[in-house]
Amino acid sequence: DLRNSEVWEGASEDPEHVNTPNDLIYCIYTSGTTGQPKGVMNRNSGLINRIHWMNSLYPIGAEDTILQKTTFTFDVSVWEIIWWSIVGARVALLVPGGEKEPEKICDAIEKYQVTTMHFVPSMLMMFEEYIAETRGASEKLRSLKNVFASGEELKIIHVESFYRIAEEANLRMKLANFYGPTEASIDVTYYDCTENDTNKVYIGRPIYNTQIYVCDGINLCGIGVPGELCIAGDGLARGYLNRPELTAEKFVKNPFGEGRMYRSGDLARWLP
Repeated sequence: DLRNSEVWEGASEDPEHVNTPNDLIYCIYTSGTTGQPKGVMNRNSGLINRIHWMNSLYPIGAEDTILQKTTFTFDVSVWEIIWWSIVGARVALLVPGGEKEPEKICDAIEKYQVTTMHFVPSMLMMFEEYIAETRGASEKLRSLKNVFASGEELKIIHVESFYRIAEEANLRMKLANFYGPTEASIDVTYYDCTENDTNKVYIGRPIYNTQIYVCDGINLCGIGVPGELCIAGDGLARGYLNRPELTAEKFVKNPFGEGRMYRSGDLARWLP
């Protein structure tokens, strides 16, 4: 009860500053291939590195609005919830369950003049089909500038449909593909899709302060040779909550540089 005078008694000095960049900022569970969820302990520095990289390549400001439509159990929600507040932009919250309904997404984009948003590729496909089949729907997308896709494989059909909609309605929106595991602060590589992409969509290049290795055991694979995608750099999580053995197995000493390296288990290859 704020009317109680006793509430206002006691120390009034600022608390001591004890936080460090290495402190944890969130823990999100990911199932992985075993089907047994494990909590990933991510650090402040990893998230801040990820957000500053994103704002450098796809800057937003006071005139921009992010549409927050991702459930908080999926780590994409972290940048949706936090990015805007660091740079003085805005966030609009989609109605619960609206992420599954293209019509409600369109209405929110128009109502809040959304400029920045994210889709899982399977939902992006549903959204594109709705736009293509619904008269006047593309007009609601006038404010959109940057659309990001991650969480699943982005296919060339998604990109072709996206830019066909943009061209037919004279929209300025662009599409980018991100790749990254929960264990490395959301995303670690990016690829800017274009209307000229006709073959396949790539996961692209590393973000800031991130190293990507394609390995066969402890050996680096040559150009074009498939191997395990391994990640090092500022974005790595501290490890798994209460799973020291699994942490030691997946977060190993980096044989190619300083610090640790995360073994993703995903196959990749460097292109020429």
